[in-house]
Amino acid sequence: MFIPLHDANSLKHIKVQYVTIGLILIDFAVWLVTGLTATQTFSDAVVVGLGYIPAVVFGYAALEPALVLVPEDATYVTYAFLHGDFLHLASNMLFLWVFGDNVEDALGHVRFLLFYLLCAAAGALVHGLVQPDSEAPLIGASGAVAGVVAAYFLLHSKVRVWVLVFFRIPLPMPAVIPLAFWILQQFYMLVVDGEGAVSWGAHVGGIVAGAILVVLLRRRGVPLFDRTIVTPKAVRHVEAAPAPVEEAAARPSVPPTHWGR
Repeated sequence: MFIPLHDANSLKHIKVQYVTIGLILIDFAVWLVTGLTATQTFSDAVVVGLGYIPAVVFGYAALEPALVLVPEDATYVTYAFLHGDFLHLASNMLFLWVFGDNVEDALGHVRFLLFYLLCAAAGALVHGLVQPDSEAPLIGASGAVAGVVAAYFLLHSKVRVWVLVFFRIPLPMPAVIPLAFWILQQFYMLVVDGEGAVSWGAHVGGIVAGAILVVLLRRRGVPLFDRTIVTPKAVRHVEAAPAPVEEAAARPSVPPTHWGR
């Protein structure tokens, strides 16, 4: 229902979101090598070897030695860098691009990278607990990105973001509206469609991990739930022209107010 497009939430502690950009570039590079330019045989082998397979991790099944590319436990992370198609990749990277920079700003580069990988691992774990005997490989950054969304929700719920509603209507609104809706949708879908083609369990695992980790890993002094609404420049109201000097002098001074309070 809501696709994030842009926020005007400026960085306060870092100059450039190096980790966010690096993760996006890595994901696109991996997709180019394993998806766009790869043969179907090679692509399938990578998905099986690097994807997270609950039945293999929990000991219900085993891969043929020729298909093993990394230790089983490493797939808690490696699966998050694989995507099935461009739409799958683009949707995850769009969420990461819009929300990742401010979470990285709040945590710092190193802790954000740790945060991202732990959210990916938590997503895989919950997916495995929901479908422990599944032999289908789990791939995609959705679990990690869900953690980023949850962190942004706790940090900047009052910031106004541009979202595309119903895939066609661009609107600015406080982040709490689309993000709360999106988060609740993941829990609802886990209940009604827990074993469907989309791993709602991975999304929920990432959300829970992100909400906990952002509280523990954020910089000292970084508050939760912004107190000031930040409006994108494109929709800021034009300030009224100042009153003439003679007229202003005749009126009592009034303290400035903050928009949105």
